Amino acid sequence: MEQEYDIIVLGTGLKECILSGLMTLSGKKVLHIDKNPYYGGESASISPLEELYKKFKTPGPPKSMGRGKEWNVDLISKFFLSTGESLLFIGRCLCNVLLIVLIEMSQMVKILLHTEVTRYLDFKVVEGSYVYKGGKVHKVPASEKDADASDLMGMFDKRRFKKLLLFALNFDIRNPRTHHDVDPHKTTTRELFHRYDLGLDVIEFIGHAIALHNSESYLDRPCVETISRIRLYSDSLSCRNTSPYLYPLYGLGEIPQGFARLNAEYGGTFLLNRAVDEIVMDSGKVKAVKSEGKLFHCKQLICDPSYVPNRVRKVGRVVRAICFLNHPVKHTHDVSSCQIIIPQTQLNRKSDIYISVVSFAHNVASDGMYIATVSTTAETTNPEKELQPGLELLEPIVHKFVSVSNLLVPNEDGKKSQIFVSRSYDATNHFETECEDIKDMYQRLTGTELSFAGSRHQSHNSDDD
Repeated sequence: MEQEYDIIVLGTGLKECILSGLMTLSGKKVLHIDKNPYYGGESASISPLEELYKKFKTPGPPKSMGRGKEWNVDLISKFFLSTGESLLFIGRCLCNVLLIVLIEMSQMVKILLHTEVTRYLDFKVVEGSYVYKGGKVHKVPASEKDADASDLMGMFDKRRFKKLLLFALNFDIRNPRTHHDVDPHKTTTRELFHRYDLGLDVIEFIGHAIALHNSESYLDRPCVETISRIRLYSDSLSCRNTSPYLYPLYGLGEIPQGFARLNAEYGGTFLLNRAVDEIVMDSGKVKAVKSEGKLFHCKQLICDPSYVPNRVRKVGRVVRAICFLNHPVKHTHDVSSCQIIIPQTQLNRKSDIYISVVSFAHNVASDGMYIATVSTTAETTNPEKELQPGLELLEPIVHKFVSVSNLLVPNEDGKKSQIFVSRSYDATNHFETECEDIKDMYQRLTGTELSFAGSRHQSHNSDDD
């Protein structure tokens, strides 16, 4: 095995594997090391089911759960946003399974398609998107038709919402005629909402369930960001009118494995189940990684926080509950998958509560079984209790696994040490915030912004599967 590499990557989490794949595609010589015997790290999908019970030190599983190998349980559950009008699909759509091919869409889908890792993946549309209000879940309206049928708004609010939606969908940052006297870089989102005379309830679901903001601070930032987010959600929804989200068959663990295959195809080297003894420094800059007595030299290092605890700091905690159900979630029209967001103001909190539901339809559970993950940013000394409003929506729950993890961020940008550390995964159940971290790390690694203008992928039509 060669001892000299351009980049060494520690950990096979989603972000590490994506950056590793991007570096390999750009011609870098990459070595990937993971202390675990499986791909995915913090974002792994656990299979068989027996391994999940072992991880949480719980007896089981009972025979009623079916065969263990039928389960692939995400430790961190997140969905992908796609974009409708510019999303091209090739091949056949069998049982709504999508082979997605590019052009302009959510950040994560752009990355997946730019690297062509979608050759190794199949996706399925998530069947519903809901928001919690007044003790009930309601379908998130993101079109004029949805607005007319929604029970979230009264007649006048529906009219105002549709006017804002039409403005956002027609908005073009390059064409001032579409701005309608709104300066997108100076007008705040609060001022934009006031311009359309939107009520607080409407503002709540627009901001948190459509624009997917995770705090109220967006209201006082320039409105261009929120307009773009509304458009992304609505365009994504136009792919399929059930929800704007996609989820990979067999679980999120397929994504890191797909990038690992891509990496190997372009000359990358992987070492799993291998201890990292030391990160060797020279004059404050990374020089090598020592693993099981062997020294591997590198110019740059990418890793998750678990490999460099002295280079990260805690900024919060995330609490998650993985729940097994033998029934669909109530008031969701018996869908096999969905997202539910409980806005913070509904519960007098500072953080939203997120629920993602997948099932046997995605080849992640035994027949008739569902996996629901409830997550939020912990605000008290009793994090599990904070999840209770979300857990109540899922009852009865067959089994529940609760974890609390620290939200860690790097102490430095890595430009001096050439050690680039990813952030921990947040509580949201979509990938847009994680993509910001990937783009930021890429820019610091290479000195250039991650761009898809020169995408390697070329769309084509084919009748072949």
